[in-house]
Amino acid sequence: MHGVKLSVSVVEYFSAPDILVETLRRLESAVFFAKTSAILYVINNRPNQSLSLPDLQSDVFMELRVKSGQGNVGFGRGHNIAISEVVSEYHLILNPDAFLEVDAIEKAIAFLDEHPDVGLVVPDALAPNGNRQYLCKRYPTLLDLMLRGFAPAVLHRLFRKRLNRYEMQDVVGSDVLLDPPIVSGCCMLFRTDVLKKLNGFDPRYFLYFEDFDLSLRTARVTHIAYLPSMKIIHYGGYAARKGWRHVYLFMRSAMTFFRTYGWKFW
Repeated sequence: MHGVKLSVSVVEYFSAPDILVETLRRLESAVFFAKTSAILYVINNRPNQSLSLPDLQSDVFMELRVKSGQGNVGFGRGHNIAISEVVSEYHLILNPDAFLEVDAIEKAIAFLDEHPDVGLVVPDALAPNGNRQYLCKRYPTLLDLMLRGFAPAVLHRLFRKRLNRYEMQDVVGSDVLLDPPIVSGCCMLFRTDVLKKLNGFDPRYFLYFEDFDLSLRTARVTHIAYLPSMKIIHYGGYAARKGWRHVYLFMRSAMTFFRTYGWKFW
């Protein structure tokens, strides 16, 4: 029995305040446009700090629940706090820096309603500068990850064809793409029963690769669809741009991922 059509979880850990506010405003508008009811979970991973959120105008159809006090449990575990509670038909995993276009939820839910064999949809994404972001990936090699995340621009240019293939640029376009091997966790709309069957994210991943793992497990039980009519603007950023702690977390999660699913070096 579904309590509401849609639930949403956003994990927050010292996000830029203006970006977080805009993310929630855009979500609010998209829920209103879709004419659906929703519960929004904001998981406050800040240790011992309160979280200031904007006053949402749509509390008639979008209930806000803030989860605090657990400390910084990581990205996946944070979302799992919400996933363990939700009783919705669909659940949206959303980054605090992902801006939904106003019709994104409407189009995604309509697609899932029309395609019962699909359990997860992911959007088309643009960076703030208008460049396309490729959220679908082939299974990574260690070389792909090092080039994409840490190599200087000159090596990016040298290996551009290889990186384009890793990002599935040869097949991602204006049509629905079924069953990309790996999809980004910045914006994932699941059938909630599928997500619960998978027990959400694997808690071994504190940050990075939790979406790779979830994608591969999802593909075992249902179909995944890239839906180009569902659009977002995503800020994002690579681990190397965020400092050495993020590099360490990236490498640790990469080790866990490859030990679980198998190493590919090049």
